[in-house]
Amino acid sequence: MSVKILSITLLLVSMCVCCHSSEGTHGRHPGPVPPCCTAVTTGNMTADVVGQIYHELAARGDCVKAIIFYTKDRQQLCADPDAQWVKDLTAKMKKV
Repeated sequence: MSVKILSITLLLVSMCVCCHSSEGTHGRHPGPVPPCCTAVTTGNMTADVVGQIYHELAARGDCVKAIIFYTKDRQQLCADPDAQWVKDLTAKMKKV
């Protein structure tokens, strides 16, 4: 009788674990969420950019191809990678 109860208990526990683990990852991927730009700035924002770090993003889903810079107030700035000011700034950052 105790083997039967143990088997049922293990079955129920494994079902709970499976349901709980699939619930948390539905529609998501493991790890940190990558940044996304849905639009890019059109004007020259060189003066607002601080630091020497930028990130290149490929287009995917609703996200557009962009370069992310960081501003004085620690905000992300999505810039058009084909804009001349962006090309100049990233080239300057690569030299440093």
